[in-house]
Amino acid sequence: MAEAGIGLVGWERALMAAEKVKERLRRATRALDAAGIPYAVVGGNAVAEWVARLDEDAVRNTRDVDLLIRRPDFSSVKACLEAAGFVYHEFLDIDVFVDGPQGKPSGGIHLLYAGEKVRRDDDFALPQIDESERAVEFQVVRLEALLLMKLTSYRLKDKVHILDMIGVGLIDATWPARFPVPLGDRLQQLLDDPDG
Repeated sequence: MAEAGIGLVGWERALMAAEKVKERLRRATRALDAAGIPYAVVGGNAVAEWVARLDEDAVRNTRDVDLLIRRPDFSSVKACLEAAGFVYHEFLDIDVFVDGPQGKPSGGIHLLYAGEKVRRDDDFALPQIDESERAVEFQVVRLEALLLMKLTSYRLKDKVHILDMIGVGLIDATWPARFPVPLGDRLQQLLDDPDG
C-alpha cells in the first residue's frame, strides 16, 4: 500500500511542476507584453502551443521557458523580468532568469537572441522576432521558424518535438522541400522512419 501512495504523490508533484512552468511562462510574457517589449515563445512551450491547436492530448510538458528576444532589448527585458520576480543568472553562457532566489536554472527562463546562432557551429541562425504570431496568451514563433530551430539543433528532444508535430498533422511530406540541406534531409528521415 505504501508504494501506491508514493506513486500518487509523485504524479501530483509532476502535475504541480507542469503548472509552475505555465505560471512562469504567463508571468514573464504578461510582463513583457505590458512593457511593450518584443519577444516570441520558442522551444518546448512553442511546440506545445502548436500541437495543442490540433490535439491537446498530444502535448508534452517542458521544464523551462525559452524566449526569443532582440539582443539590444536585453537591458529592458532584464529590468522587466526582475520586476516580475525573476532573478538573473548567467549559467553555462546562457542568460537565465530563475524564479526567485531559490529558483533553479534548469527550470528558469532562458533567453535566445533573434538572428544569432545558438552554437558557433550551427548552420543557421535563430529566426527574427517578426517570424512570430499572436497566440491567445502570448507571442509564439511561427511553425516554419520553430521547425527550422528544431532541425538546426536536432538533439533527441528536438527530434521528439518534430515527431509530435508530425503526429498531429502539422507537418507532412510537403515540408522537407521548404528547408535547405541538411535540414530538409533530416525532416525527410523523420517522416520516412518516425520510429527511428
